Amino acid sequence: KLGRVFTGWVQRSFQSTQAATASQNTCAADDNNATSPVPKDCPVCSYNEWDPLEEVIVGRAENACVPPFSVEVKANTYEKYWGFYHQFGGQSFPKDHLKKAIAEIEEMCNILKREGVIVKRPDPIDWSVKYKTPDFESTGMYAAMPRDILLVVGNEIIEAPMAWRARFFEYRAYRRIIKEYFNSGAKWTTAPKPTMADELYDQDYPIRSVEDRHKLAAQGKFVTTEFEPCFDAADFIRAGRDIFVQRSQVTNYMGIEWMRRHLAPDYKVHIISFKDPNPMHIDATFNIIGPGLVLSNPDRPCHQIELFKKAGWTVIRPPVPLIPDDHPLWMSSKWLSMNVLMLDEKRVMVDANETSIQKMFENLGISTIKVNIRHANSLGGGFHCWTCDIRRRGTLQSYFD
Repeated sequence: KLGRVFTGWVQRSFQSTQAATASQNTCAADDNNATSPVPKDCPVCSYNEWDPLEEVIVGRAENACVPPFSVEVKANTYEKYWGFYHQFGGQSFPKDHLKKAIAEIEEMCNILKREGVIVKRPDPIDWSVKYKTPDFESTGMYAAMPRDILLVVGNEIIEAPMAWRARFFEYRAYRRIIKEYFNSGAKWTTAPKPTMADELYDQDYPIRSVEDRHKLAAQGKFVTTEFEPCFDAADFIRAGRDIFVQRSQVTNYMGIEWMRRHLAPDYKVHIISFKDPNPMHIDATFNIIGPGLVLSNPDRPCHQIELFKKAGWTVIRPPVPLIPDDHPLWMSSKWLSMNVLMLDEKRVMVDANETSIQKMFENLGISTIKVNIRHANSLGGGFHCWTCDIRRRGTLQSYFD
């Protein structure tokens, strides 16, 4: 009996070895394909915020849910809306408002297509489903803002390790599209997924008002700790070989350092900072709109602005937004007026209601494509936030000496 067992073990081992050898041979054959250069017709290629836009991902408002009112959400929202989060956290945003936002974004997609831009959309998902990890439980939020989760650098798509627990599984809405791009030759990188354990957040972050948050941010104190890397892609803004980022409530220094090492030596990542009571995403504070041209929020001055002026850049202060005080902005400020999308150096997509900034662009010789997304603004973003440019027709250049 013992002999039969031993003989059987030898046979199984031999068969396993044969299978492994065959697998290695197959992999060796496949290696020739795996190491082939990126195809010239790769659909992913974008180096800055202003080269001619050819393909873009536009987010979805469908099934959008209010995130549970956890400590990191409190640190990124204004106190006048805290009651709203307490009441509706984990539930749908107001249905009528959501319906209008969906219609606005559909029209925005139609206009982009008429301008010759290919538009891709994430998959609709039920964000109300509760999920649990070993470290926390939450419901989801939405796939409305691809700029928050995806950063395109050259022919690489980088998935960001975002800091909100309600956004832990947001990547699932984009996986189908990203796999298509990968199969067409694009690079695809997912930054280290954070555990979002309690240690990532200052659970006693002492905020009772925006004034408290302003003082803490000025002292370099944020709700996210340095427990593990985290960042939102929307805290990065691209200008060829130079990429600018802010340390914010959702982007920590470990996340910035991960990006710096990942993109070196071809790109330089520069940390810049602002006088901002609610630092979350750079593109409604500092929005680069052309080679040597940047919109700088007058309410949130940049501490390193001389870096740009010395390099010969033109710094433009956008006009005060016109959005009325009674319009709900649950997750953002009025300065979404400067959160514009450049279709190229001479065309910009801008809010149809913001006539002041339209005039500013026209005085710069930039024609405005006017679209109303006022209800979509309420979900936390303007045109730049609602999009992720996948392909712009241009080459990698340096715009700083």
